[in-house]
Amino acid sequence: MNVDVDEPGWEVDPDDEWGVAVITTVGRQLKLRREAVGMRAAEFGAAVGYGEDLVYKIEGGKRIPRREYLEQADEVLAADGLIAATWEDVRKVRYPKKVRELGKWEAKAVEIGVYECHSIHGLLQTPEHARALIEAAQPPYSPDDVERMVAARLARQSVFERDPAPSIHYVLEEAPLRRPIGGTMVWRRQLERLLDVGRMRNVMLQVMPLNCETHSGIDGKIELLKFADGTAVGRSDGAFNGRPTTDARHLRILELRYGTIRAQALPPRESLAFIEQLRGEA
Repeated sequence: MNVDVDEPGWEVDPDDEWGVAVITTVGRQLKLRREAVGMRAAEFGAAVGYGEDLVYKIEGGKRIPRREYLEQADEVLAADGLIAATWEDVRKVRYPKKVRELGKWEAKAVEIGVYECHSIHGLLQTPEHARALIEAAQPPYSPDDVERMVAARLARQSVFERDPAPSIHYVLEEAPLRRPIGGTMVWRRQLERLLDVGRMRNVMLQVMPLNCETHSGIDGKIELLKFADGTAVGRSDGAFNGRPTTDARHLRILELRYGTIRAQALPPRESLAFIEQLRGEA
């Protein structure tokens, strides 16, 4: 396959200094190796299945190379795995800086607790639902930004594949579950995704019903992540300026709020039955 046009989502973020440094270094090494074997950019591009313009952009640190590009380049330039190995660094900067930080926490946590009030949490979203949400933002994101954000959100979902699996708990509001973001089929697939995740042995999913007369989550989203060494980090939209905190007193407050919200929500079995009912209405 010869790629002659830019694909969205592979631009380098100029505000991500580490990302720029990594992609610039990888691009420079690719160029030096290509020149060392006496290949022109067009010739090299034909060999790896990319257009000449994209070869120049990757070598100039303007585009993030795909894994397939690096593997093909390694073979064509007889680099004995050295170029292919750079994917380990490239994949870390593939996604926005803020998402990488969140992904690091989720990848290490042994317990994850989330109360989400305005939408379905990112770890639970289907690709179509995630894209519809991001594309609805105002002012709108560029096509590159949309693709990067969707890919980053989906990459974080590898947390469900970890072994040993972390203990994960969600409380979701009823209203976002009823909102057909992206249309009926996208909405139905999203509800099916929630049912699939909610049935995992390490996941508990609860729904906060609209008819709940007492609700302790009006201050907004809460996230609590606990780690194997006994440390934890938490964040809430309505507390501590919305910033992540590791302060023991702050964490106790967030745990109290989250525990109360869990008690007010429907039990897990009833929550799944409720989502099943919504799917039947879709």
